[in-house]
Amino acid sequence: MKREAHYFAPFDTGAKPAVVVTRDGIVESEHFVRFVAATADGGVLESRGDIEGRTFMRSSAKPLICAVVVASGAADAFGFTPEELAVAAGSHSGEPYHIAAVRSMLKKIGLGESALQCGPHPPIHEPSAKALCAAGAEPSRIHNNCSGKHTAILALAVHRGASPAGYLSREHPAQREILAGCAALLDVDAQSMVIGVDGCGIPVIGVPMTAAAVCFARFGEPARFGPSWREAIARVVRAMVTHPQYVAGTGRFDTDLTRAAAGAVACKGGAEGYHAAAALARKMGFAVKVADGNFRAVSPFVIERLDRHGVLDGAQLGQLARHRRPPVKNYAGTVVGEIADIT
Repeated sequence: MKREAHYFAPFDTGAKPAVVVTRDGIVESEHFVRFVAATADGGVLESRGDIEGRTFMRSSAKPLICAVVVASGAADAFGFTPEELAVAAGSHSGEPYHIAAVRSMLKKIGLGESALQCGPHPPIHEPSAKALCAAGAEPSRIHNNCSGKHTAILALAVHRGASPAGYLSREHPAQREILAGCAALLDVDAQSMVIGVDGCGIPVIGVPMTAAAVCFARFGEPARFGPSWREAIARVVRAMVTHPQYVAGTGRFDTDLTRAAAGAVACKGGAEGYHAAAALARKMGFAVKVADGNFRAVSPFVIERLDRHGVLDGAQLGQLARHRRPPVKNYAGTVVGEIADIT
């Protein structure tokens, strides 16, 4: 698996911004976006910018990692519930029910929170962060939004008889299995993937955005995956769609989009403005990368694309209004502008 840098032109010559931030009617900031919509058979429906350059999927790869854990038999061996699979495939907000799910998983595999190597950060959910502070407690590793994924990886290690220690290394047996599994699910040569280090410490994969979009399109048609992956993917997607609050959390875009779509969409965002979504019934996949890494441009752009491709109806779009054109407010709470897709 290659480690050398891969440079690409993020946009075609003369490309225009896709999302703008306005203040009192004036464009104050601009966001450029690379994007691809693909079908389960590999066809490209729409694209923008360089979609073949290897791009880190960041946390958008979590459903694939979770599928590897399920396919290994580890999830069944430890009796993980659908909610626990969803939190393993998600980036949770650190709300009490998220923490309870991760602690349950750790208990089932016989490990304590000290086994987690993801590093601490405060809960993303502000009330939960304030409650933690009011209790005089410091954020711990379990509050990291990736603790569910890390626990699932530890479960894979234990299930395979490997030491939990050093599970962050790409040479660890669990990580070797995950990287090989992700390559198979993405239908790419494992040697072609760029492997970096994610914010939570695990290996992060860089692949063409087309591969990610096609993979997510196949979430709606699991039979297109190899026989050993079909049921695992179906279970992970079902867990995400059925329990979207565990994939992100209160007020978060991924949770709200999945709920509004009522079973029609499975999605997973990642750091630095990456986002992948599956229109399940339509067997379409979407991969988005905001050039400057600012996630605020993701929801307006994604919702517009889902609308244009007929994935969401008027009522569903109405439920997502605050994500489609997020308001810009000053410190007094007054709306002074908005964030909007202009493509």
